[in-house]
Amino acid sequence: MIDGRRIKPISYLKSHAAEVLRDLAETGKPLVITQNGEGRAVLLDINEYEKQRENWLIASILMKREAQGDRETARPAEEVFEEIRKKHLGDTQ
Repeated sequence: MIDGRRIKPISYLKSHAAEVLRDLAETGKPLVITQNGEGRAVLLDINEYEKQRENWLIASILMKREAQGDRETARPAEEVFEEIRKKHLGDTQ
């Protein structure tokens, strides 16, 4: 659930853009932007976005594998995640 202090009108974003970006980077917490009293967008720091994107991708792949009944030989989770990162995100760490 989003903290009520993390909900701002679009006019706030327009007049405090630099402050908003600094806050996103420092806290890592999302900010909801409203327009005419309704939620319209969620702003995230780029690093938080990338973490969430990777998590969504991994979860999606794991759910697809489970739904397809893909039962590979058991391997350490970190090995599987690294394989997924390389295959789907181009990560070569």
